[in-house]
Amino acid sequence: MRELKDITSIDDIRILVDTFYGKIREDDLLKDIFNNVIQDRWPQHLEKMYRFWQTVLFDEHTYFGAPFVPHAQLPVEKLHFDRWVSLFNETVDHFFSGEKATRAKWQGNRMAEMFLMKIQYYKNNASTPLQ
Repeated sequence: MRELKDITSIDDIRILVDTFYGKIREDDLLKDIFNNVIQDRWPQHLEKMYRFWQTVLFDEHTYFGAPFVPHAQLPVEKLHFDRWVSLFNETVDHFFSGEKATRAKWQGNRMAEMFLMKIQYYKNNASTPLQ
C-alpha cells in the first residue's frame, strides 16, 4: 500500500477537485443535476472550486462569493447529499491523508448538512436566500 501525503498545495486541490467532479459527472444519481445546471461551464466551475478549497484549507482568500445561493433551487434531497459526501470522502481518502485531508472531509460533510437544511427550509417557506 502506498503512503499518502496530506493536501499541501493548489496542485493537490486540483487533483482532488478534478477527480471528484469527474466522478460526479459519471454518477447515475448526480450527473444530470450537475450537468443540467453547469452545462458547458465546467472549466469555470472547477476553477471556482479550486479557489473555494484553497480558501477553506489554506486560509488563502481567493474565493469570494456566497456558496449556498447557486444551490438553493436544486432538485436535491438527503440521498443526493449522502452520495456527494460519499464520493468526496472516497476521493480524498484515495489521494490524501493528514490534517488538511481530514479537514476537507469534515468541511464537505458540514457543508452538505447545512445546504440540505437550508434547501429544505426554502422549499417549505416563501422566502429566498440572500445573495
